[in-house]
Amino acid sequence: QVQLVESGGGSVQAGGSLRLSCAISGFTVSRACMGWFRQVQGKEREGVAAICTAGGSTYYAASVKGRFTISQDNAKNTVYLQMTSLKPEDTAVYYCAAQGQGLVLSATSYKFWGQGTQVTVSS
Repeated sequence: QVQLVESGGGSVQAGGSLRLSCAISGFTVSRACMGWFRQVQGKEREGVAAICTAGGSTYYAASVKGRFTISQDNAKNTVYLQMTSLKPEDTAVYYCAAQGQGLVLSATSYKFWGQGTQVTVSS
């Protein structure tokens, strides 16, 4: 059974940092493409970052490039999203996604999802 459990969300002031974690069970992250998405109520889920460790590749949405970093720890079977220089517009529920069809930021390309963690950035 595949499970993805996010943690690390919270409230922070603009300019601050947070690190999200996604602990995975049921498959090995080193053999999969993983992604982080975010969603604001009433809006579509937006791809933020993706990683495919087999190729050592990462991909970021333009809105977060240079501020967010996706990484993974194969020994812990965990994926991270380090977020810096946070802005109020980064406020959303953040979701971890697994087994994407490559290095993509399309939500329909991912097979498994976590329950989400809230990130709130105040000005």
